[in-house]
Amino acid sequence: MLTLKGDQVYLRALEPEDLEFIYEIENDEAVWEVSLTQTPYSRYLIKQYLENAHKDIYEVKQLRLVICLHSSETVGLIDLFDFDVQNKRAGVGILINSQEQRYKGFGKEALQLVVKYGKKHLGLHQLYCNIAENNEPSLKLFQNQGFEIVGLKKDWNLVQGEFKNEYLLQHIL
Repeated sequence: MLTLKGDQVYLRALEPEDLEFIYEIENDEAVWEVSLTQTPYSRYLIKQYLENAHKDIYEVKQLRLVICLHSSETVGLIDLFDFDVQNKRAGVGILINSQEQRYKGFGKEALQLVVKYGKKHLGLHQLYCNIAENNEPSLKLFQNQGFEIVGLKKDWNLVQGEFKNEYLLQHIL
């Protein structure tokens, strides 16, 4: 059974050809609130990032995978971050890039695949994520995949002059 291939999508490593796709995502101010980004990224910085993307998760403590349809169209990214070998946990974040590709099950399947991958290949015991209190689609996605709200961080993120709450969710694998 392949852990990174599903019925609709597959997950793959970053490639140099992903530069424009990542540039578009990282510089889309509409998603800066989710990624806590405050400044744009240059193509040069993203190119440097891609040149180092081959490094092992055990070394850099993160793994970014591209979400692709079976037609090879790229639709998003899914990240494992704060990889903690000793405690067998990691954070997870996901983004489906275009509005037209959302709500089609791609994010759900990508999350299922990364959960399987984390358990089988990384030996993870748990995954966690942080989701803004008002991000109902993400809360629904993660809760439907076994993540439970375990805490509320009050006034956690300052967004356009307003403090917003953020949930912490965990999934014991």
